[in-house]
Amino acid sequence: MSITRRFFVGLLGAAALPNSLWAQQDPVLEAVRSTLFGSNAEFEQGMAFLVQRGNPDVVPALLTGMRYGRRRSDEIADVMQALTGESIGADWFDWMLWQERNPQLVPHPSLIPFKREVLLGIDQNFDDFLRLEYLQRDKMKIRLEEIAWGGVSKDGIPSLDNPTLIQAAQANYLKDDDLVFGVSINGDERAYPLRIMGWHEMFNEVIGGVPVALAYCTLCGSGILFETQIPGRRKPLIFGSSGFLYRSNKLMFDRETHSLWNQYTGKPVVGPLAGSGIELKQRPVVITTWESWKVSHPGTRVLSLNTGHRRNYGSGVVYREYFTSPELMFPALVDQSAHRQKDYVFAIRQFGAARAWPLEAFSRTRVINDAIANRPLVLIGNSDKRTVRAYERKSHRFKALDGGLVDQTGQKWTLTEEALIGPDGTRLPRVAGHISYWFAWDNYLGDAATVYPG
Repeated sequence: MSITRRFFVGLLGAAALPNSLWAQQDPVLEAVRSTLFGSNAEFEQGMAFLVQRGNPDVVPALLTGMRYGRRRSDEIADVMQALTGESIGADWFDWMLWQERNPQLVPHPSLIPFKREVLLGIDQNFDDFLRLEYLQRDKMKIRLEEIAWGGVSKDGIPSLDNPTLIQAAQANYLKDDDLVFGVSINGDERAYPLRIMGWHEMFNEVIGGVPVALAYCTLCGSGILFETQIPGRRKPLIFGSSGFLYRSNKLMFDRETHSLWNQYTGKPVVGPLAGSGIELKQRPVVITTWESWKVSHPGTRVLSLNTGHRRNYGSGVVYREYFTSPELMFPALVDQSAHRQKDYVFAIRQFGAARAWPLEAFSRTRVINDAIANRPLVLIGNSDKRTVRAYERKSHRFKALDGGLVDQTGQKWTLTEEALIGPDGTRLPRVAGHISYWFAWDNYLGDAATVYPG
């Protein structure tokens, strides 16, 4: 029995390892396996073989070995330098950025069994996502080599499914300046504090009769509200956190098909639904302070601390260091020539286009008249509260006046979560958008999107 097989049999049990996984005696696969499980002699022999072979297609697999075999990261880096001519050092983060910059590099087929085996050694439940038939390059909508383990098991960040809600007056645990996700659908008003959602990153609910899920990626600062009833499907999808990341953004999964979904785009990227053309419809959600939300929505309900999980839900506890740091926790390329990677933007992907507005712009003006795909919009924001709402404005132009909103004729309009309402009852509908760190917007949509210059 090879040392690799001995390791996994000891870790997972023989029943977890189909013999077909070990049938191939590919020398490249054996060489990359030696980065984690080989003796010193086996490691040196394997690395010498890869250098003599001279093909950089093994770099993605070696990066897997580098991350989980830190004691040999220097030696692995030397091999990758010999194969690529790049002098990057021994930092996995930097090599992952190099890999993202070089999409033309097609990994050796050994990456699939090797990465699968390593990740199943962490959590056997990852097999739900990593079936061999799903991992073929032509079946995936993202690059296998860029999928990174986020440090938790499947559902290690537990979703809140139809959680307990309480009335605003009962929410004594909340401070006025605590931030909440505010949602209102068909008059059903709810608040989901970020200090709780940071521990769960997902809820599945029916709000105002509409099945929805809030996908909150703490790493990229974005909470996006999606409708989960897909046309043609009998039941709404229920989502959870897979434990995997892609370019520092969470990959969520649906519990029906176990497909992996890109949290930022609402599209399935790995598994049975990849290639289905499904894209989840966004619903409006706003971040604001608890004080602001409960004053404007006195009938709101809010998450109870009784979530069924033991967590420290105190203010400013979850991800405290990450939120205050300018650095990313996981690798993702980002153009920082105009904006820092963790600057906040308000992001809209609607009407066949995508556009972002730096949150800082709302520190200079509360109201911005703009457009996306020739569709006139008005955005009302408050940078201190991380709050932005967007509405269609048609031929109107708006400005702030005496704490309210008026059009070009001086007529006052009323702001609601569903629409702007004019004095004659005219309704201008809300447009779905969300807050995000700049790096996530730039990384996923930078080439296909525009940015407000003001």
